[in-house]
Amino acid sequence: MGQESHLNADSVVQEYDWDEIRKHTTKEDKWLVINDNVYNITTWSKRHPGGAKIISHFAGQDATEAWTAMHNNKEYVSKFLKPIHLGRVKDTIQDEVKEDFSKLRQTVEDLGYFKVNPLFYIAHLAHIIICDMLACFTLSYFGVGWPSYLLAAVFLTTAQAQAGWSQHDYGHLSVFNSGKLNHLMHYFVIGHLKGTSSHWWNFRHFQHHVKPNVYLKDPDITIPKLFLLGDNMPQWWGSKRKGIMPYNWQHRYFFIFGPPLLLPTYFHAENLYFVFKRRDWVGLMWMFSFFVRFYYMFGPSLGLWGAFKLYMFVRFIESHWFVWVTQMNHIPMDIGKDPGSNWLTHQLAATCNVESSMFNDWFTGHLNFQIEHHLFPTMPRHNYHKVTPLVKSLCKKHNVEYQCKTLQSAWWDIVKSLKKSGEIWYDAYYNQ
Repeated sequence: MGQESHLNADSVVQEYDWDEIRKHTTKEDKWLVINDNVYNITTWSKRHPGGAKIISHFAGQDATEAWTAMHNNKEYVSKFLKPIHLGRVKDTIQDEVKEDFSKLRQTVEDLGYFKVNPLFYIAHLAHIIICDMLACFTLSYFGVGWPSYLLAAVFLTTAQAQAGWSQHDYGHLSVFNSGKLNHLMHYFVIGHLKGTSSHWWNFRHFQHHVKPNVYLKDPDITIPKLFLLGDNMPQWWGSKRKGIMPYNWQHRYFFIFGPPLLLPTYFHAENLYFVFKRRDWVGLMWMFSFFVRFYYMFGPSLGLWGAFKLYMFVRFIESHWFVWVTQMNHIPMDIGKDPGSNWLTHQLAATCNVESSMFNDWFTGHLNFQIEHHLFPTMPRHNYHKVTPLVKSLCKKHNVEYQCKTLQSAWWDIVKSLKKSGEIWYDAYYNQ
């Protein structure tokens, strides 16, 4: 969407100042700004394809950069904005960082960094299917013994973890020019290959992307029943004598409740709850197709109960892979209330990178380039390394810290961060 007001040329354009716009932040009355145009999203948020929460998180704020980052076909999306247009912002706030990042995005587009290499995604999907087939072949050919069982589990875990990174690509609409093809492949990969709802993932993950490490807006860090993250939440909970866990020990019980249990328990429960609450019958159908396929592949060798145990064992192993990779970029970073800052500053404060190598790129699904991914979520991941020098240059110009760590130090920083937050809670709880 450009700067047009969506009104006829002879119409009077209503103008609103930011003091007025910031008043409209309630559930019954929500406004936001895109490209200096003001929109009433109160009703539209309920029909928003990405979910009501993600768009509501910008009530009373400028959503221009998030809107630009998350949508490929802006001309098509702009059609939905016309009926909810109210007017324009009276006094535009100048932000040099925001302006320079907009120029960077245009440069990146001109350089062709949003263009896809189809062979990359074909090869990636092929190696997932091959790992699946090798797991089935191992049990059917060598029989069910500990060596073959464990080898099959390794193949399956690899397939599931890599399918997780693959569905992430399609979910972000970064593979095909067609949104419909991206959505269809997302259904196939996350539903048929992984047994999870596409809609559940979208509604959850996109909130994290637009408001990373923001309390009550990023579901990935809003888990106070088990863990307190950052500096502010532990301080507040401790001073209010809140909490049911010994949070000063959370860096230790993380190894029990974190990597081992997230996928086998919490994500299963949340996924099923979402599917039935939202009546996501299409997602349920794709999930059902996964379990039919899984039993067809492993039931003949293991039986129904044996196939289920293999499935849960693989989820248990995969959960470790998933948690360490996905949390290393964010938990050690700034966590707190919504800063309302520009896209570059916010994303860099909440995100860090991990060094690139053939193994790291493959193992993390290129999420070691988390900074580039958060800045350009629809960019094909095989192009992240190309844009990195440009991002670093912009960060240096505006004195924005660009953090890049080794894989081992990034993992260790998770534990250190949990320990620090737990100590803050303990001190506030018992000494204040």
